[in-house]
Amino acid sequence: MKRITLEALLAGKRQADYGQQYMYITGLLESGRVRPLKASGKNGKKPALYREYWLVEEEEDPSPLLEELKFRLVPSISIDYYLAHPKVYQEERLWVLLLDAWLRRNKTRPLLPESMNERSFEIWGREKFLLKEQGKKVLKHCGIPLEALNLYETTEPLACYSHTRAVPQNLLILENKDTFYSMRRHLLDGAETILGVPTGTLIYGAGKGILRSFQDFDLCVEPYMTDERNRIWYFGDLDYEGIGIWERLAELCCPIREIRPFCPAYEAMLKKAEQFQTLPATKEQQNRNIGDAFFGYFSEETSRKMRRILEDGAWIPQEILNITDF
Repeated sequence: MKRITLEALLAGKRQADYGQQYMYITGLLESGRVRPLKASGKNGKKPALYREYWLVEEEEDPSPLLEELKFRLVPSISIDYYLAHPKVYQEERLWVLLLDAWLRRNKTRPLLPESMNERSFEIWGREKFLLKEQGKKVLKHCGIPLEALNLYETTEPLACYSHTRAVPQNLLILENKDTFYSMRRHLLDGAETILGVPTGTLIYGAGKGILRSFQDFDLCVEPYMTDERNRIWYFGDLDYEGIGIWERLAELCCPIREIRPFCPAYEAMLKKAEQFQTLPATKEQQNRNIGDAFFGYFSEETSRKMRRILEDGAWIPQEILNITDF
């Protein structure tokens, strides 16, 4: 119900005399279309009328909508939710019908993958309908999983330097920007190896950003980089966070591809760190919950040295190495 004033109810009856206005309001009351709001008081005229009313909104007959749900939508759209919630269907009907039309158009042809925004605009004419509006809710009500639309989420493209596109090759992921640029310059200066390892491609991971980018690895890199014969390495800071990034990245890519720690670089970090009397203290609020898998790639002596540094509350940034070390 909606609250409405006597003046608003009589807006179309201003030219009528008060007796006619009274009969009009009485008719609305008898038909149940309005109810008096007694707390508003009366208007002081004879016969008196209340100053405000509740406007009873008429419920629409749901039969045509129910018939549409049962007999006019493609079978792949589940109607169970909307049958139980016809008002929701009335609100979402436009979006459901657009989805229905798209499903009909693509019933017999292969569905090529598209980005989420592209697919969203193709179906509903709104590029952010799935990402930021009610698209996912509509799909849920229709019983259609997001995967059925054959779409992919776009991430920030990986920043890469391709020294060679020959395969097989070694691809090296780097946590930090400075190391990426220094190694890139090293290769541009004519080198073919980094710390003795032939390296064809450098990938800037941008810290934890690499985790999201690698979810779409096969879609956002050049074809040669996805060759199953390639080896992929990771090199980051020697601290809990850097090791944690490698752990999550390795878990994300398993069992399709193996991501290995770039052992020569970590060993070079340890050796160079011996020149410093003190190492920087571990950054606050780091998640120290790491496993043993990372250390399993190193010798017992190297692993012991790395663990001791971490347990002593210190860490080694990968920037300890520069172009003269590579």
